[in-house]
Amino acid sequence: MTPDIDAHVHLDTHPTHPSAVQAHLTGTQAHVASMALEAADWSAATTDVLVLARIDHEEPYWAADAAQHLTAAGITVEITPRLQEAIDDDWTWPNYPMPWCTRSEIREVSNQAQKIHDDIRHGHLLIHAHAHDGHTTVAVGTYLHRGGKSVYLHGEDHLRQIADTFDSPAQALLAFEKVHAAEMRPGPAPLTDTERAAIEARSVFDVTTDKSESSTSEPETVPVHLADAGDHDALLDTFLDAHSEFEKWRTWSDDTTHAIHESQTLRIERVHETPARETAWTVAAYETPVSDRMWHLALTDATPAPLLETLLSSLAEGDVWETAIGSPTTEKTVTQATRPLIDAGWKQTIEGGRIRWETSRADAGVQFDAFAAQSPGTLPAWTLWSGPSISHPTWTIHASAYAPAPLLASLTENLAQGTGTRTTHSQPHRPTVTASRSLPAAASPHPAHRRL
Repeated sequence: MTPDIDAHVHLDTHPTHPSAVQAHLTGTQAHVASMALEAADWSAATTDVLVLARIDHEEPYWAADAAQHLTAAGITVEITPRLQEAIDDDWTWPNYPMPWCTRSEIREVSNQAQKIHDDIRHGHLLIHAHAHDGHTTVAVGTYLHRGGKSVYLHGEDHLRQIADTFDSPAQALLAFEKVHAAEMRPGPAPLTDTERAAIEARSVFDVTTDKSESSTSEPETVPVHLADAGDHDALLDTFLDAHSEFEKWRTWSDDTTHAIHESQTLRIERVHETPARETAWTVAAYETPVSDRMWHLALTDATPAPLLETLLSSLAEGDVWETAIGSPTTEKTVTQATRPLIDAGWKQTIEGGRIRWETSRADAGVQFDAFAAQSPGTLPAWTLWSGPSISHPTWTIHASAYAPAPLLASLTENLAQGTGTRTTHSQPHRPTVTASRSLPAAASPHPAHRRL
């Protein structure tokens, strides 16, 4: 029977990571398979290579699950013998702390832990503080969806669980501090070795050419939404050097930088070495140092440098980001935030409760979600993006319901009218995909596994 979709997915083990899986896509409709895999939390390493790297080491199982869904959708899937061997390998964790669980129950516990990890990684779960209780890591955070519930997390990697829930961040932090005051530290805990290995697996691919061929870099001026991300760390350092009212500190693991305004009501978090499409920046404002969060923004690591510079410049102006708590999003604030888009002639469409402004080529846009604006603390009310579509973006900026209109207007004005630079590489031949760097030595996910 001829496949319904001209897309071929070649599934294989990862070249360096012990349990990760890679998918090579070909065909005129390869984007269909790519979107399906990304929806299942596969990460795009290049335009035609995706990687599944999990913290529960169940990649072969979920790769087989993805293969079934792709095949059912009419996409051709090929699984290499070595990956099939990993799929068929019935292993279990040695000394698993819940020995009464069956293999399927262990996998379900691990998958719930994976979902928590992904929510943190994608910026859906904001971690306020963490501690070590003498046995494992504990943390407290708030979901930006799921009704905005705050949660108490217990454990690491595949054993992390939600141990309790709270109605507000203040309630959760008070309860957390009562138990863990001595060991309590702000922000998320340092990455575990397993989390670091997963990040490395998602970024190990690079597009290169034959070394015998020449390659030149040519900077060009482009609209802001197409500009390079540049060096985000350098931009933050420059900002902090110029604004002494922000105090900087970096986690002992050196993977996250925090910048806190002297008023203690504006906080910036920068997570270093983040994959391009994942949340690398979080900006949050509070009415008082101990109050609930008023508004926040989340930016992916591929956000163009000019937009990040605009955001940081706006944060240096107190009257731009300060706003009264509970300020509703009105027609006036929406108009103020989007006036630059209208002036630039961006196309406006309305779909249900969503209003969207897009370029004539539909390769960049701004979306306002009226439903989310009426339910602060859940879904983002504002989304700025660029890429093939809003559901398949190259970069995104998400903003909550009460994000100040002047700050949003600064971003949309730059997005609509600004320019930046992009470096293109002229290559005489089609690039090939290779492993750009080796993975640090890591233990096998189940070095002492046994058959069930």
